Amino acid sequence: MRQILLINPNSSRDTTAMMVEIAQACVPGGVAVIGATASRNPPMIVTAKELLAAADEVVEIGVREAAGMSGVIVSAFGDPGLARLRQEIFVPAVGICEAAMIAAAAGERRFGVATTTPDLAASIAESARELGLAHLFSGTRLTTGDPIALTGDAARLQIALAKAVEECFELDHAEAVIIGGGPLGQAAIDLARSFQRPIIAPIPAALRRLLEIMKSANPDCAALGPG
Repeated sequence: MRQILLINPNSSRDTTAMMVEIAQACVPGGVAVIGATASRNPPMIVTAKELLAAADEVVEIGVREAAGMSGVIVSAFGDPGLARLRQEIFVPAVGICEAAMIAAAAGERRFGVATTTPDLAASIAESARELGLAHLFSGTRLTTGDPIALTGDAARLQIALAKAVEECFELDHAEAVIIGGGPLGQAAIDLARSFQRPIIAPIPAALRRLLEIMKSANPDCAALGPG
């Protein structure tokens, strides 16, 4: 059985379990998703300083755990440590921000991000620039209030993110909207079901991208066929 390592740069094991469950539902038979949780970072990364500081432990986890893995996912929006990790390991690595933006921009679609963390808005815009997608990025729309408290209340989170999504579509004229955050993974799945227009859930986007890379590296691998 092939294994994919999902690194949660946040230190919440509950968040890791949620993200692994979402990821496992996206892979075919014969592929298992294994979670790894940071220990030195906050339970939820909400500032650019925390995002930057998370990179070191992401790289440490990836280097330590990559042996025997077929691929690695960095599951925090902002992809901390991803570029460095790719230089240190010999299996493909993807980030949920990178993958979601590439998926959202498919066909030259204009895309926005709906999220809970105002202090990460500049980092999100920088990610779009680094990927060469700034010309398609319509901006970030934010929920109000404390992001940690909001994320702890699933019903309130769903309502608040839905409003931000609507603003991306109606005010910014986005053609697709990303729900920006690993801890928002379940909310992203639920919102994708409730909107008729494209909502990009970052964790499934990362799995699709990683599986494509893995399959292209080994096209005869039956485990990566339709599941």
